[in-house]
Amino acid sequence: MRKQLLFSVIVLLLVSKISYGQLLNTTIDSTDNETIWQLAKYDTKQTLKSVGHAFTQPLRWNGKDFTKLGILIGGTAAMTFADEPLQEFIQRQAGDFPRVVRDFGWYFGSPQNYFMANAGLYGFGLFTKNEKIRKTSVLIISSSITSGLIQTFTKNAIGRARPSREAGHLEFSSFANESSFRSFPSGHTVLSVTMAHAIAKQFENTWVKAGIYTIGAIPPISRLIDDAHWFTDIAFSTVLSIIVVDGIDKFLFEEKAYDYPQKQKTISWNLKFAPNQVGIVGTF
Repeated sequence: MRKQLLFSVIVLLLVSKISYGQLLNTTIDSTDNETIWQLAKYDTKQTLKSVGHAFTQPLRWNGKDFTKLGILIGGTAAMTFADEPLQEFIQRQAGDFPRVVRDFGWYFGSPQNYFMANAGLYGFGLFTKNEKIRKTSVLIISSSITSGLIQTFTKNAIGRARPSREAGHLEFSSFANESSFRSFPSGHTVLSVTMAHAIAKQFENTWVKAGIYTIGAIPPISRLIDDAHWFTDIAFSTVLSIIVVDGIDKFLFEEKAYDYPQKQKTISWNLKFAPNQVGIVGTF
């Protein structure tokens, strides 16, 4: 059954890639005279430059950036008070949550399936010489590498106990080398939100964006249902992914790495922290 489900997910991803390719403008300009190998080398270079820029960006931060970091950390800490009540509420509803959706969330957020999907998307863009799809793939891959490395180190360094361990939301064991102490942040959430946000940025239609974000939200929700993460694990990972994608997207545009017009900004994300309100707000 699981193999059949995995096959169905892969087929769904392939179909969505084809539809995505049809939605984007396939007009070829400057890449007409370049070989597939030349394009692949160029994209690899842009990926490495993007990752390098992302990790050195804190050296260029100003006061406003450090304030945002403080809000993210402070907001996450404040929301931990809701972790156990939310976990108890979600587990009471877990039996009513469709199993197929839970399985889709797990498979889609798993690194091996995630990067296989990315490879298929990039391959389509590369061999059709579609610059928009190539750029989107570079954005996804470089953002995934950046946020993935951050969450891997943070997950081990913090060593937060998973809800399924039944030890409480404030039990930690740094570098414990145990899966049960790798709750914060959520790797499934980092990958799924990174892909969803990177793809959604390529569309102007609000309903299309909403649909893409809805699909991207399935893995985080399924991880909560599976009792694998606390709510703050998911919330922090979501914000981290959005920040990384937006930062790298801005870098690629400013570098003029890919030659196509920038779409008018239709949604902006901001951290909001108040006595009775903590979270990330999207303004359409």
